[in-house]
Amino acid sequence: MDTQQDLRLKTGTTTLGIICKDGVILASESKATMGYMIANKDVQKVFQIDERMGMTIAGMVADAQYLVNLMKAEILLFKLEGGEDMSVNAAANLLATIMYARHWYPFYTQIILGGVDKKGGHLFSFDPAGSLILEEYVSTGSGSPFVYGVLEKDFRKGMTMDKAKDLARSAIRAAVGRDIASGGHKIWMAEITKDGFKMTEEKLNVDKD
Repeated sequence: MDTQQDLRLKTGTTTLGIICKDGVILASESKATMGYMIANKDVQKVFQIDERMGMTIAGMVADAQYLVNLMKAEILLFKLEGGEDMSVNAAANLLATIMYARHWYPFYTQIILGGVDKKGGHLFSFDPAGSLILEEYVSTGSGSPFVYGVLEKDFRKGMTMDKAKDLARSAIRAAVGRDIASGGHKIWMAEITKDGFKMTEEKLNVDKD
């Protein structure tokens, strides 16, 4: 019988982030699992947290949703008090500090945070203890080994947004085809540019559900 901690650690997913010429792509599939059971096939794992900033979540859903909501509130408060937008670097360091404060009893989640500010596009990854790593491309979740096989082969610096979207689709489909805990009905895709945050939902066409 699985303990509560076992269930937290056995959640699976596939998320990714890519820096491109025009901004940042964040994407994920949509399956949520509890051990060997599919809990839901249409779960959102990519979230907008500011006008030009977003996060992906992998791991325990409650912990991840708490961090998303907390970041939204902190960024809004920063704007109201300071009268300016929070930079992506500042948001990343804030999230790392929040997660590190719980490193003895960590949030059971992996996070990708990406966005565009005055200095261009930025992409960061976080582990449950709050480590902060600047990335050009990154993947989290149980499907990430399969994603990296695609990203490391086909990623190019300065690629266009359209090329980055095609790469994200290919990487997620590769993961879904091999990772039992990844799948669902759709791909969540966020395009973040200087003009804002655009989310789309695309049908996931693969052999495996």
